[in-house]
Amino acid sequence: MNRRILVVEDQEDNRHILRDLLASAGYEMIEAVTGEEGVALAAARRPDLILMDIQLPGLDGYEATRRIKGDPALRAIPVIAVTSYALSGDDRKAFEAGCDAYVTKPFSPRQLLATIREHLP
Repeated sequence: MNRRILVVEDQEDNRHILRDLLASAGYEMIEAVTGEEGVALAAARRPDLILMDIQLPGLDGYEATRRIKGDPALRAIPVIAVTSYALSGDDRKAFEAGCDAYVTKPFSPRQLLATIREHLP
């Protein structure tokens, strides 16, 4: 059975890149465009890992991650922030919200896959 990864990303171009990358590595991808949709899909589909953009319309990635990690049924799912936020302290905010790892855009496909594999034993 393929591992299922939920990608919460509002930009279609970025979802397309991730779709190709994850498919080539043998992962099944579920897509959400908003933080609210990401939280709902995490609860409904129970992915093995979540790639979370931070800058999202409405509910941002920090709050979406807090809600996911606040749910006892979902808190064990690793959340990797994949974001263009790369200023000093942005990684700290992501970790404080509950993210397990932090990858900045533009990302190296090899680096992102290595980070995913670290969190999917």
